[in-house]
Amino acid sequence: MKLHNGLSPNGLRVSMFLYEKGISLPVDEVSIIQGDTRRAEFLAKNSIGQVPVLELENSRFLTESVAICRYLEAKYPSPPLFGDTAEQQAFIEMWNRRMELWIMSIFASIGEHEIPFFQYRVEQNSTYAASQRRLVIKRLEWLNDELADGRDYIVDSEFSIADITGAACLMLAQFIKLSIPKDLTHVRRWAANIMNRKSFQAC
Repeated sequence: MKLHNGLSPNGLRVSMFLYEKGISLPVDEVSIIQGDTRRAEFLAKNSIGQVPVLELENSRFLTESVAICRYLEAKYPSPPLFGDTAEQQAFIEMWNRRMELWIMSIFASIGEHEIPFFQYRVEQNSTYAASQRRLVIKRLEWLNDELADGRDYIVDSEFSIADITGAACLMLAQFIKLSIPKDLTHVRRWAANIMNRKSFQAC
């Protein structure tokens, strides 16, 4: 197998997952800023033009970060980052979806509509971006209430793929220069736990 990856929130998800699993793969470094993902050679691997891409041993190309992580989880089940019981798996899936759809997608929308590089991807709208900045604070307030029970990680104080998706949110926050409000103490505590992990620091 070979991973085609570059600096991006979804690239971070797979890189952190590999680190946490202790999996070593050859990596083809892809420069998004230099336009590598829009070149014909890369588009032949992923027509959407996004990293990461996992090149399988049978020469097929697997895209979408969570799909790649699920594939790696099946091949390397320990430690289980998607859960190892039916209940754990269900709650991790629930929270991973929440982190992606309720928070990460909002951060991503802000970036797409504010960062000049993404003009090729969307018709940028500064008014929409401002509304998304207001919305993401409300979503972080919601997450703060959910974490008020004091757990260290998103699901039952066990590090999982949901936290890795959260790590991608933290990367996006850095990209768009958005700080977690000081009064959201539970989110800030969780964020510190993530940023102190070696896997986050290594990626």
